[in-house]
Amino acid sequence: MGAETISAGWRGGLARFFILYGTLYGAYGVLSPILPGFLAARGLSVEEIGLLLAAAGGLRLVVGPLAGSWADRRQAARTILAASLAMAGLAVLAHLPGAGFAQLIGPGLLYAAGTAAPAPLADALALAAARGGAAFQYGWVRGAGSAAFIAATVAAGWLIAAAGLAAALWASGILFLAASAASLALPAGRTASVAAEPPWRGFADLVALPRFRRTVLAAALVIGAHAMHDGFAMILWRSAGISAGTAGLLWSVSVAAEIFVFLLVGPPLLARIGLPAGIAVAACAGALRWAVLGATVWVPVLAAVEALHGLSFALLHLACLGLIEETTPPERRATALALYGTLGLGLSGVLATLASGWLYGAFGAKAFWAMAALSLAALPLVPGLRTR
Repeated sequence: MGAETISAGWRGGLARFFILYGTLYGAYGVLSPILPGFLAARGLSVEEIGLLLAAAGGLRLVVGPLAGSWADRRQAARTILAASLAMAGLAVLAHLPGAGFAQLIGPGLLYAAGTAAPAPLADALALAAARGGAAFQYGWVRGAGSAAFIAATVAAGWLIAAAGLAAALWASGILFLAASAASLALPAGRTASVAAEPPWRGFADLVALPRFRRTVLAAALVIGAHAMHDGFAMILWRSAGISAGTAGLLWSVSVAAEIFVFLLVGPPLLARIGLPAGIAVAACAGALRWAVLGATVWVPVLAAVEALHGLSFALLHLACLGLIEETTPPERRATALALYGTLGLGLSGVLATLASGWLYGAFGAKAFWAMAALSLAALPLVPGLRTR
């Protein structure tokens, strides 16, 4: 990072985005690993937890695009972001006095609604403020968010050990509220106004863009292929005799690689090879990663391929956001990112997770070969992502 670039970034609101992404992803990091355990401790059965989480996921798929569309039509990305984060924080705190499904379903759905839009709205504002890298690199703030997520996850373990599960919810709720306050200090990122129209008009206009469709589909394939790793890698490694500590270190390698690519490697690499080639690299890196996981549990090899997460996820995300910025009009940017987040990342992850459970149960480690094939299925889309 040159001194002039950093100076321009600070003038463009870089410090304020660091605070936003740190508090936002810190709030996720504290809560995400322990929420199912908290629900179980408050009397919910496994079936009730599954029902609540499924209902929350379905609600996010609806609320996210609608919030993005509203932000575009009303020029209100900061306001909706702040309101969503405040809702999420209050919903987390509302879990604390609850016990049983009837008392926790309300806070759970309110939390789902509050967390449906913040990531795409924050990304839309960050991309606008970054001005294509003239002010700062989007990867810097997203990498800071990933680092905050991991730091918060580690801190949550210490917090729970000292003060119990409820302490983690207090911490998460406060961080969400802090992120809400931080969002109000962001640059406005105003774009051309959008005429009053029903939300589906904006969705239809975006879906009609071939490069946008291909970008979302490529993301769905490559990110969806991560589902088996997220759900079953730890189970595979522990069943192979790998200790919990070593398995945790393997997982940390992937996160460290993600942060490294977001902060340092990703932007210059994409500037050199181009955004479509970045998606091709991510797809091939993912395929290699899943193929190796399906073939061996030798720890040195696992550590090497876990580092490919920096390419299979972080580089893919940077390339997709760059393509969305290229292919969609600024006045539809929040809607486009919301569709990318819900369809490209959210829905594909849910569907692939459902398939992964059946595949892993039937084939064990060899099921990872199906994820390798899923990742490679994105390659035929790459030629259509190039500028004609």
